[in-house]
Parts: sequence; C-alpha cells; structure tokens
Amino acid sequence: MKNKNVDKKNLVKDVIDDFHKRQIDRKSFDSIWQVNMNFLLGNQYCNIGYGGLLEEQDKQYFWQEREVFNHIAPIYDVRFAKLSKIKPKMTVIPATTDERDVKTAKVSKKILSAVYNKMSFDDKINTALKWSEVCGTCFYKVVWSNELGQVVGIDEDGNKIRSGDIDISVCSPFEIYPDNMSAESLDQCQSIIHAKAYSVSEIKEMFGVDVEGGTIKTFTLNNVISGLGGLGYNATATKITQSVKGDSAIVIERYERPSKGYPNGRLVIVAGDKLVFDGELPYLNGIDGKRDFPFVRQVSFENPGCFWGSSVIERLIPVQRAYNAVKNRKHEFINRLSLGILSVEDGSVDIENLEDEGLCPGKVLVYRQGSNQPKYLSAESIPTGLSDEEDKLLSEFSKISGVSELLDSNYLASNVSGSALELLINQDEMRLNTSSESLKSAIKFVAQHILRLYKQFALFPRLAKLVGENGQVEMFYFSSNDVSSDDVVISAQNDMGETLTQRRETLFKLLEKGLLYDQDGNLNSRAKAKFLEMFGLGVWESGQDLNSLQLNNAEEENLKMLDGVVVKNSEIDDNQIHINAHIAFMLGEDYKKAKAKNPKLESIFLEHVRAHKA
Repeated sequence: MKNKNVDKKNLVKDVIDDFHKRQIDRKSFDSIWQVNMNFLLGNQYCNIGYGGLLEEQDKQYFWQEREVFNHIAPIYDVRFAKLSKIKPKMTVIPATTDERDVKTAKVSKKILSAVYNKMSFDDKINTALKWSEVCGTCFYKVVWSNELGQVVGIDEDGNKIRSGDIDISVCSPFEIYPDNMSAESLDQCQSIIHAKAYSVSEIKEMFGVDVEGGTIKTFTLNNVISGLGGLGYNATATKITQSVKGDSAIVIERYERPSKGYPNGRLVIVAGDKLVFDGELPYLNGIDGKRDFPFVRQVSFENPGCFWGSSVIERLIPVQRAYNAVKNRKHEFINRLSLGILSVEDGSVDIENLEDEGLCPGKVLVYRQGSNQPKYLSAESIPTGLSDEEDKLLSEFSKISGVSELLDSNYLASNVSGSALELLINQDEMRLNTSSESLKSAIKFVAQHILRLYKQFALFPRLAKLVGENGQVEMFYFSSNDVSSDDVVISAQNDMGETLTQRRETLFKLLEKGLLYDQDGNLNSRAKAKFLEMFGLGVWESGQDLNSLQLNNAEEENLKMLDGVVVKNSEIDDNQIHINAHIAFMLGEDYKKAKAKNPKLESIFLEHVRAHKA
C-alpha cells in the first residue's frame, strides 16, 4: 500500500511539473493573446514588457492627445458576421451500397441534426469563432457525460440514473497545453494537457474529493482610466487584467496517445494536489476505432511550424498604432491652431492670470507700459502629409484584414455593373477562405466524434427529436447499430455569400429552366414541398409529405417480410413507390444474406411485388 501511495505522489508531481514546464513554453503566446484582446477592447497603449508582462504607456505631457480610434473592432465584427453565417450541412456517406447501410447513413445524418439542435451548436460555433478570431486558435471538446441523457432508472440512494449523452464544450487556447509547440496539428502531439480552474466545491461535486483551495490568477475585464483622452478631458477603455480567484484549484487533465507502454493511451486527472483518475483513454473516437484525444482544433490562420494559429488582429496592431499616432498628432496640431500660442515679454503681464483664463473674448489685458504687448505666433496650416498618411493607413486596414467596404459611396457612384460587383464580392469573400475552411473542417471532425461516441456508448435504443427549419418535428429511435459509418462530408455551398434573396433568385431560375418539373411538365407534391422549404416558407400544413410516408411504409414492409411474414397490400398503397422500394431492398446485401438462410423469402417478396404490379 505504501508503494502505491508513493507512486501516486510521484505521478501527481510529474503531472504538475509537466504542466508548469508547458506554461513556461507557452508564455510568449499568452502575452500575444492578451495584447490582441486589449487592442480589440480599445486599450491600445499597452505592450509586452520585461518578463512577458503587459505594460501600460502613460502620457508624457498633460496636453498630449492619446485617444483611441479603434478600427480593429469593426473589422473583427465584419469578419465574425461573415464567418458566423457558415452553417454547413452534414452528409454521412454509407459504408457500402447496401440498402441497410444507406438507411443507417440517413439515420446518422438525423442524429447529427438532432444533436446540433439539442446542444445549440450554432452558439458554440460562434463562441469558438470569437476565440479563434481574437487569439488565432480555439478547441472543441467532445466527451460522453453520464450526467446527461434520459432518465432510465433510480439507484438505491434515490438518485436518477441517466442514459448518458454527448457533451460539447468550447475551450479557449488559455486552457490547452500541447507537449510540442512546433506541432502543426493535434495529430503531431503525443500528449495534451487541459487545465482549468474550479472552485473547491465544484471539484468536490465532480470528483468527490476534498482539495485544499488557494488563489488562482485569472483574466478579467476592468474598465479603468489608462491615460487616454486629450487636452482637458480623460477617456476610459476596457482592458484585460489579471485578478485573483480565491478558494480554487486547478484541475489538470493529461491525455497521452497510445504507445507500447500504454496500448490504449492514458488519461491522468489531478485536482489540486490529489490524483482523481489514472486509466486508459476512455473514448474510441479515432480513425478505425482507435482511442484519441477528445479535442478538435480550429484556427483563424495557420502558422507553418507552429501549433498555434495567428489572428488578423496581430497583423493589424502595427497599423492601428500608426493610425492612432497620426490622428493624435493631427488633433494636437488643430489644438495649437485653435487655442494659439502666446508670445509674452517677461514681466509685462500677470502670467498666472493669463495661464488660468487665457485670452477669452472681452478680456481686458493689462500689460506694463513700455513693454511689448502679448501676441499670437503665426499659425501654420495642417501639413498635407498627415492627411495622406491617414488615407494610406486606412487602405492598409482593408488590405491586411481582407475586409473592404464595397458599399462605399465611391463604388455606388461609379456605375459598376452587377456582374462586376458580384465579382468584387466573390473576391472579397475569398480572403476569408482560410478561416472558413478551418471552421468547416472543425465542424466535420466534431460530427465524426459524435457518431463514434454514439457507436461506443448508445448500446440501448434512445429517443431523439429533430426540428426542421420549417418547425416540423420528427421523433425517431436509434442505437449504436444505426451508426455504421462515420464518413462525414460537407455539402458544397457558398455559405458566406448566400443570402435568402440569392437563394430565392436561384430557385426561380431553376423553375424557369424547367429543372424541377417531371416528365409531364408538372411540379409534383414532393418537389413543391421542398421548393417551399428552401424558399423559406416551410410547409403550410403540419402533415408530412405523402411520398415520404409511402416510402417509410414500404421500408417497414421490407423488414417484416425479411422475418418471413407475408404482408398483404393495402388499397392506400402507392404501388410504384412500393415496387421501387422492394426491388431496391432485394438487390441489397441484407436480402441476399437472409435469402441464403431462408430460400422461401424470394417467393414472399416476389408475390408481394406481383400484387403491386397487378
């Protein structure tokens, strides 16, 4: 027993030491992220000082103009608005061409849609976008939680037993510590640490252990005067500062990839100074059923040879500093022009009175007899170089960020044709292609993790609810047997440029070309329902499409006949739909395998098909 305790202490010490080492390795990136966040919030007179700590710059003179003209925030807003429009549609490719695999692939697609609706996944995507656009990198954590899901029973203590369900959270880059800062992806990392501060009571509830609380440094928002403003006024800016969180401890989760020593990988969890878990990686979420990290990485811009992505804010900071300097020097020049600079002979006037009141209108200025009267120095006009530099910096904001103002009055007044304007818009959207592709890739990997976790843990049938865009609700049961493929692809579409108006225009063009009509030139009910749904009007009635109901009924008949049950035709059956569904099933692998065991199945199916044809 003593040896085990010694091993636990050594393991805890090893994890904590490893965590501190990774903290030091990542310190320079922490400083960059803090500067990015401060510049976004408007605290733009800060820099990284000695030891990687943030330093505030103070005014050198009381009259110095130190206002902030924040162009980073609107650029961030535009990029976020465009990228948040991306809501890619997931499609699951069947494992084989067998009818059963095709059907389970459709069920898997419904599972993803149901999870996205239930978890409010769009909000999580937006949260991840905020972190990736500010810091350059963010992470999704996809795990299985036994505290979620439907209630399936009550234990001896009266606590509810739940079926478990997927839990998706967004992790900021401040919480993730890779073992290799030069790795370009999670696949190149051998271990990952996820560290987060929790209160002592939260740790007790999560792990059932009592740990000693302490003070933890965290980042908070603080609205303070930081030497901003100008002559005669002060301004405030919200900045990121370090604060202390009391009665808390850090929970360190170290995930290690499978190796010779640990074929199934290893997960070590340390809360404070206590070991709360030491075992293999819990999730079969890797390729080909292998165990892997429960994280998905998303970046704004890839950095070659670096684990962390970069943000557009990093590129804009030098331009923003130069722009603030030019604007403030320009305003200082205007102050000199408007207030003027007096030339006063020594002893000719009361200097204190002149400093306090100046030369206000109607003032009686008394000066010593025989001396020169005070006068203003000759004023100069504002140098044109300041205005030219200001315009150049404004154009640099657009060039560097990839966000341009196509709706500027100059564009509207230049009689740009519709085709040329559309081309300009497409070029503008292409600047966001790197960030949008990383977002789509991350959502795709999250979908694969979801399907793999359901394949591992959804052993018993569970009920899911799917809500369509038109408000139509569909309830369905599924289990791990219904997840036969995790090959997720994203439907090809231009998410950033496609608005409701553009979608409607495309649909009208399809109607004009006759591509939605059948051979008789009619728009059948199924195509009409789909047309209304894509048009944004949804389904007029709450009932389902008749063709879909007929197809579902035919599939149920296939399963019954596969068990040897003779199914009689009904007068309400759509014979052609049923014939196609039965023939497609007879050409699949499930029917061929069942027929090899029970040759009578062929006569059962053929008699049923002949009845439909009759």
